[in-house]
Amino acid sequence: MTPATVVELGRVAIEVTLLISMPIFLAALVTGLVVSIFQAATQINEMTLTFVPKLVAMFLTLVLAGPWMLTVITDYMRRLYESIPGLIG
Repeated sequence: MTPATVVELGRVAIEVTLLISMPIFLAALVTGLVVSIFQAATQINEMTLTFVPKLVAMFLTLVLAGPWMLTVITDYMRRLYESIPGLIG
């Protein structure tokens, strides 16, 4: 295994990780922004008001995007396992 191969495997692993985590992070970001604007407008500073909507949005995103995320990680793992003979020999 050459250093270029190791770097390529690492790069693809990071890309897949970012691709899979992006929907959940975006849901939390958008929800946090909306709740922050609401808190600034109403001057309500309750910690559960920021936590619970983010948790619900992340759960809904996981339910909706979960099958796609599972497909992406399964395809990556299948490609990785299939490339093992080429990486060794």
